[in-house]
Amino acid sequence: MTIEDVLLTADADGVRTVTLNRPKAYNSLNFELKERLLAAVREASADPAVRAVVLSGAGKAFCAGQDLKEHVALLQADDPAPLRTVQDHYNPIVRAIVEMPKPVIAAVNGPAAGAGAALAYAADLRIAAASANFLMAFAGVGLGPDSGASWTLQRLVGYGRAAELMLLAPTVGAAEARSLGLVTEVVPDDDLAARAQALAAKLAAGPTVAYAKIKQVLAVAAEGSLEDALAAEDAAQTALGSTADHREAVEAFVAKRKPKFQGR
Repeated sequence: MTIEDVLLTADADGVRTVTLNRPKAYNSLNFELKERLLAAVREASADPAVRAVVLSGAGKAFCAGQDLKEHVALLQADDPAPLRTVQDHYNPIVRAIVEMPKPVIAAVNGPAAGAGAALAYAADLRIAAASANFLMAFAGVGLGPDSGASWTLQRLVGYGRAAELMLLAPTVGAAEARSLGLVTEVVPDDDLAARAQALAAKLAAGPTVAYAKIKQVLAVAAEGSLEDALAAEDAAQTALGSTADHREAVEAFVAKRKPKFQGR
């Protein structure tokens, strides 16, 4: 790929790293990047060789959210495209991340604002560089939340804190984000890429079919009753009990050796 590509991908150890690559624009999401990101997430989800995904940004920012320069130009031209981008881009991207049947890690290398922060919230795990920060910038431009932030954020920090972050729009630094539960871990800036890759590679070497079921069961339990959760757990365990990974794990435990998972 060339340096002009707005989105880069790289594979290693079963991990696909997807990098937003508009560093001069703080990786803000223009039409081309949104289209490319949606295609890349769907491709990673469908590729059996990809067992975990890392999402990050090039340069000093993770993602500044919507490209407002492109947005305002379209508004001034009375182009209806800005009014369709939620249904055409942001909703499908977030669905693809949340529903991906493999772990997704957001490696937040710098500021994450608006839809950019929401992309990180949609991931299963978030590792932040010490210089990273998060901003729910929607109200500041006269808009409500999108990209699933109203759903993901309150599941991370609770309704009250989510309302505070959206209405008052404070900038939340990496250390505070860790204390709030927004991120899993904070590391020095120079260690972020290696740490994200190491964690993703560990997950990629694990029982990925079980990870997919864990994500499904958590989603059901978050929305449903105890009975819904129990039923989902039962169905998942019934399916997973007959997998090669489960058999391998049990045999490895008895033999006191490390299991070798195949994701099936």
